[in-house]
Amino acid sequence: MSDSKSVKLVDESNGRSSELPLLTGTIGPACIDIAPLYKDTGHFTYDPGFGSTASTKSAITYIDGDQGVLMYRGYPIEQLAEKSSFLEVSYLLLNGELPNKSQFATFENDITHHTMIHESLKRFFEGFHHDAHPMAMLAASVASLSAFYHDDLDVDNAEDRKLAAIRLIAKMPTIAAACYRYSVDWPFRYPRNNLEYVDRFLHMMFEVPSEPLTLSPVAAKALDLLFILHADHEQNASTSTVRLVGSTGANPYASIAAGITALWGPAHGGANEAVLKMLEEIGTPDKVETAVKRAKDKNDNFRLMGFGHRVYKNFDPRAKIIREMCHKVLAELGVNDPLLDVAMKLEEAALKDDYFVERKLYPNVDFYSGIIYKALGIPTEMFTVMFAIARTAGWIAHWIEQHETPGSRIGRPRQLYVGSDKRDYTPMDKR
Repeated sequence: MSDSKSVKLVDESNGRSSELPLLTGTIGPACIDIAPLYKDTGHFTYDPGFGSTASTKSAITYIDGDQGVLMYRGYPIEQLAEKSSFLEVSYLLLNGELPNKSQFATFENDITHHTMIHESLKRFFEGFHHDAHPMAMLAASVASLSAFYHDDLDVDNAEDRKLAAIRLIAKMPTIAAACYRYSVDWPFRYPRNNLEYVDRFLHMMFEVPSEPLTLSPVAAKALDLLFILHADHEQNASTSTVRLVGSTGANPYASIAAGITALWGPAHGGANEAVLKMLEEIGTPDKVETAVKRAKDKNDNFRLMGFGHRVYKNFDPRAKIIREMCHKVLAELGVNDPLLDVAMKLEEAALKDDYFVERKLYPNVDFYSGIIYKALGIPTEMFTVMFAIARTAGWIAHWIEQHETPGSRIGRPRQLYVGSDKRDYTPMDKR
């Protein structure tokens, strides 16, 4: 959208100028449309990490990092966390509106009846080394879905795009559970379609043939809440990766697989895994005070993981929501784990320490999600896989939005070249 305002940029070195349109969205900062800049002035822009660049127009998620605001399709995350479910949020992200009873029943039925994976895909896991990281198996397995569904996938067909979205949201937990069970040499479990989404996943993860699995209701509720909070987060690294790959016309399975590999990085989805490794390094509650002092020492390379956020400059609204659930899970399950004692001691210290309070380095969603996953018995190497299950809803919503947006172009960033100037080739015997 534009309100006909513009920003004039003048190059004082040559007198060339450009009238750049000022674009305004529903809410949030206006954006300067720099598309005419190179034509008018001969210059590109330079923005490492794209921290000040809007890469696309989107109607899915809004973030105000200064005010600690996160909304999916206009709905505050606080309301969705309290009143909704992950499947309902997935429908919202995909369709733009909350479903009525009939629409949700159809959506839930579609998801439920696409949870199975091909038997040959199950055998695909046997090609991995026994200690392969679950994220490596997940990325490869999701990419391989392209080989199973290529005959009925036209990315320009709305119904085919919808079916791909259903398949991905439905099958991701099945594949994720298979990754875990292969890593511990357990037989794969088929999805129990008489269970709801999260319960079904937990049964595929932990149930063994010799006895039924009894779950605490708080476990499923906590995991569903984490899935809601992780479902989307605007144009982050993995979502931007999905969009960039998708802009080439790549199928959704390949695009989501690329998003999974981007999520794997410790600066992105691997952050909650890094939290647990930090807690292990601290070791015991009595060493928390020393760890806090080390974190404040600029000459010490020790860092507290799971505190502060690149986008949220005040507080992470997701962390405020999940903190309460975290304490509820620990109380309900009565888990006796020294690392969880370290985490609670660290949380207490950081919330009271002036150094962290003044810098607004509050525990973020990665801090609490790692603690909850550990309390639920989910191994550390599976933490990012859990993130991927949730974020699949957001990824595929963005992939679909991109294909439905008129005038979408292949992503092609430019660069500031700093290599050698032109030079002539010298034969090897004269070098």
